[in-house]
Amino acid sequence: MKIKTLLAAITILLISGCATTKMVVASNQEMLIPDQDTSQVIFLRSSFVGSAIQASVFDVTAGEPDFIGILSNESKLAWTGAPGQHVFMVVSEAADFMEANLDGGKSYYAMVTPRMGAWKARFSMHPVRASGGNFQHTSDEFKTWLENANFVENTPESEAWFNENRDSIKSKQADYWAVWQKKTDADRAERTLNAEDGI
Repeated sequence: MKIKTLLAAITILLISGCATTKMVVASNQEMLIPDQDTSQVIFLRSSFVGSAIQASVFDVTAGEPDFIGILSNESKLAWTGAPGQHVFMVVSEAADFMEANLDGGKSYYAMVTPRMGAWKARFSMHPVRASGGNFQHTSDEFKTWLENANFVENTPESEAWFNENRDSIKSKQADYWAVWQKKTDADRAERTLNAEDGI
């Protein structure tokens, strides 16, 4: 019985599509300044636990997952888009969400942090606040994380990984969006980027 359990665990890890090394360090490490018709969100992973597991990040505002990229430890992804209301999703063993209300001409930050799952780490997104909350962009700790993380960008291999795993990603999106919808207003507010959190 123990052997069957071990084999099942290995199979799940293989099927999950380990995305290691599919991203590359971006040649340009300068952070862009958005114009008034554009908002920017920087998704950041520090050197937290769960370093062997990658987290894939998506914009799901329009319903379909729009692939932003894959985060490993000490990496960051830049998303740019229209101001307004958005929903972002992070996927590993499960899926989780963060809502956002973005102003034009501003940059926002979100921490992608691991938590323990059944077979591997799961991830959540947390707004980085101007003040209050678990993460603040004025804190020395956050400034160090931001400085030490490299921007990464997609490759043909990461895009192929997304296309190969699209059905699994959409299935997790549907399952866990139902869970997200059951959260209290207060819980969802804690996980929402507010317009005033931008810089």
